Amino acid sequence: MSQVTLRGAVKHYGEVVALETLDLDIEEGEFLTLLGPSGCGKTTTLRLVAGFIDPTAGQILIDGEDVTGMPPQKRQIGMVFQDYALFPHLTIGENVGFGLKERGASKAHIRERVSELLELVHLPGVENRYPVELSGGQQQRVALARAVAFPPRVLLMDEPLGALDLKLREAMQFELRRIQQELKITTIYVTHDQHEAMTMSDRIAVMNLGKLIQLDTAHEIYTRPKTKFVADFVGKINFLPGTMIVDEGDWGMVKIAKNNIRVPKSSSAKLSGEVTVALRPEHLLIGAAGSNEANGHNAIQGKIIDRIFAGNLMHVSVQVGDDTQLMLEVKPSDDIPGDGATVDVHWAPEHVVLLTE
Repeated sequence: MSQVTLRGAVKHYGEVVALETLDLDIEEGEFLTLLGPSGCGKTTTLRLVAGFIDPTAGQILIDGEDVTGMPPQKRQIGMVFQDYALFPHLTIGENVGFGLKERGASKAHIRERVSELLELVHLPGVENRYPVELSGGQQQRVALARAVAFPPRVLLMDEPLGALDLKLREAMQFELRRIQQELKITTIYVTHDQHEAMTMSDRIAVMNLGKLIQLDTAHEIYTRPKTKFVADFVGKINFLPGTMIVDEGDWGMVKIAKNNIRVPKSSSAKLSGEVTVALRPEHLLIGAAGSNEANGHNAIQGKIIDRIFAGNLMHVSVQVGDDTQLMLEVKPSDDIPGDGATVDVHWAPEHVVLLTE
């Protein structure tokens, strides 16, 4: 296990800024996910740690050792790629033991280590088969076993589940997390899939346009996003533009259309002017219009315009202004009025996320 540190890491390709100044500390044994859309800088960050590219400025350190100018093969890095990159002409045993053989390990040690790792990834007894004879999920597990055969200081994974179907991808998320925890290897994982990041990570680094926007646990990022970008990228959310009209210490009052909405403040700084109220769909409830069912909740009146059945959930859209809709998640068994009905959408004030950027 090793700590990984990026200090003032910058990467330019000519005039194109792939990564702005990045300071990032990854703890020993941590599973850190770099999350963001295409072009956000996450793969650039991974490639800098791996040594596949050199930074324009800044340092890369592993356990305090400056590895900035060190070639990849000397960094003791394990790498798992999206396309698995298994050698098709080698057996599974030969693939897993490849790195050990290159380092001069004995045949007996290689056999023992290969057997141990195939047990770890739940693929015992496939040593003599070839990659083409395995499914995509099995090949991914073989790629992981190969990456950790010679214990790396750091394990890097670049969207390793992107080529798998949904059910297999979800199953592999738990498998990869289980293996990482058993091996206790510091892991940096790259994905654009927010569900994948939240399922697997100790912490998530949300990136955009070459910048680190927020670094936190999945729970904090979901419940307390620092920016509108983070709130929108991680999970479903509704945004309501408003104006802060009252500041009451930890609470404020925001005017949205003709409604005054009580909100918690996201920081101790005094807020005024234009703000955005963000609401997760699962926190919104539907009540009869003007029925006073809110019981102290905030409420906005609107009209039901659509519903979509999604198995265990029903997505209900409510028009609450000329250009504003709220999306709610309810149970299909809930008694929801029909399309065109006027209703109150209400929610507890503490569920509001208040954003100023």
